[in-house]
Amino acid sequence: MALSLQQLSSGYGRLQVLFGISLEVPAKSIISLLGPNGAGKSTTLWTVMGVVRPWEGRILLEGTDATRVPPHRKVELGLALVPEGRRLFPEMTVEENLLMGAFTKRAREKVHDTLEFVYALFPRLRERRRQRAGTMSGGEQQMLAIARALMSRPKVLLIDEPSAGLAPKIVSDLFQTVKRLKEEMSVLLVEQNVAAALEISDYSYVLENGRIVLQGRPEELAANEHVKKAYLGV
Repeated sequence: MALSLQQLSSGYGRLQVLFGISLEVPAKSIISLLGPNGAGKSTTLWTVMGVVRPWEGRILLEGTDATRVPPHRKVELGLALVPEGRRLFPEMTVEENLLMGAFTKRAREKVHDTLEFVYALFPRLRERRRQRAGTMSGGEQQMLAIARALMSRPKVLLIDEPSAGLAPKIVSDLFQTVKRLKEEMSVLLVEQNVAAALEISDYSYVLENGRIVLQGRPEELAANEHVKKAYLGV
């Protein structure tokens, strides 16, 4: 198993957000974590990454306990996060942003190969490599945010709300690119656009009020009455 969360709980200060959630991300798969605003989806990713401290439970990365490993070490072990809101360096060029993602020893050794990989995945970034990131469109910035995370050569990629603020056609193209990533790695995708996420996922979990309330294959969840009413508008 590439990534496994076992009875994971966490929160901020005295506020508990996650209540014993468990999920698994098999090797070379796309697993989506779905749910409404405030459900704890982003907190899940930040806890996995180590930015938010776990209260209870375990985080296993390829079978190794990484629960208390600090974020920079998790990147070295093969974990990378594409945060919600992109969080690029707006005054830096596309390529400078990309190179910022290759800060581990393993990534630096293969930096030119990885640059070619992300430019092949996102040809627009090659065209704009000398352009300042802050002057790009929202869709281009999201491509860059994903590509920057890929520069660390992750085994497991965490992606937080990639469709936010983007037009439907751009979302569709972006998700098809994400789908191609599972040939190289595993993906844990947090997304409010349930229909788009189900389309590319191998398995999905629904998080509500900090707890996993449903899970299953995309076709199973798409047929679930609660999912249809609450998330698909059916």
